[in-house]
Amino acid sequence: MRIAKFIKDWTLLCAIGFGSIVYWVFTHVDVLVPFGDFAGPRLVALLPVNLFVMLYVTFCKIRMDDLTPRKWHFILQGIRTFLAAASVIAANLCTTSTGKLLWESVFICAICPTAAAAPVIVEKLGGSIASLTVYLLIANCFTSVIIPLFFPLMEKSADITFVMAAWLVLKRVLTVLVVPLALALLTRRCLPGFIAWLKTKRNIAFYIWSFNLSIIMGLAMQHIVRAPVSGWVLVALCIIPLLLAVVQFSVGKLVGHYYGDSIGAGQALGQKNTVVGIWLTLSFLNPYAAIAPCVYVIWQNLINAIQLYYKEKHGYLKW
Repeated sequence: MRIAKFIKDWTLLCAIGFGSIVYWVFTHVDVLVPFGDFAGPRLVALLPVNLFVMLYVTFCKIRMDDLTPRKWHFILQGIRTFLAAASVIAANLCTTSTGKLLWESVFICAICPTAAAAPVIVEKLGGSIASLTVYLLIANCFTSVIIPLFFPLMEKSADITFVMAAWLVLKRVLTVLVVPLALALLTRRCLPGFIAWLKTKRNIAFYIWSFNLSIIMGLAMQHIVRAPVSGWVLVALCIIPLLLAVVQFSVGKLVGHYYGDSIGAGQALGQKNTVVGIWLTLSFLNPYAAIAPCVYVIWQNLINAIQLYYKEKHGYLKW
């Protein structure tokens, strides 16, 4: 009974631990390695399918009238741009490769778009799903502009064009956000009975996200374990994401508090799509900097786990 209660109270923490343990077992126990090599890529390929279903379930609770832009949506884009620009300038002023590597890790954790799963956490915390959904659409369009603008400045050899970046973001927005949102709004109009039933199943999307998080954690562990860096550089690449996670969640909540939406704004700026961050780093930046978004996924979900526990225990969020 105590174990079941612990898992319920700390679902995200358990998902992180489960994903890490499963990765370690299926890469270190010889008899299980072939199965791990077979199942791993297929689980990663399952991520977008799970994400689609999770967001469809979450979006079914949105009314079309609620989908209106708010001022904080655009303020947070300015903060993202400022953090990305500052890290680009700092990286270009660095005279050592190690210093530049560390600033690239700051850059990717700042410019990374908001996780599509953020509405699920916002719902659990009692925030506005609709407001964050509008933010996601705005943020992804904005990302298609700032990525081709900043990546060549950060890494001179980064071969990324505006058209390429715009298409990558547009494809993700269509498949992960727009299509499930459109289907959910259509379902609300045509199948009100199904919507009423779905509202009684409050935690479906959250548990799907927890399963996805275990897969993402295994993917993150793969990059962390195989990264050929050690010593103080590795420590720095683990501490930097923690500091950035705390700063971005805090600044987002501060801005959102002023506009009456601290929960949504905090998740909007703090909860990042680290899978995209890892891919962008491996494709266009120093691949060692990919450790930062891998570690960021741990810190952001620890913060989310603490917030969820506090909300369940006290009924409100103090931070």
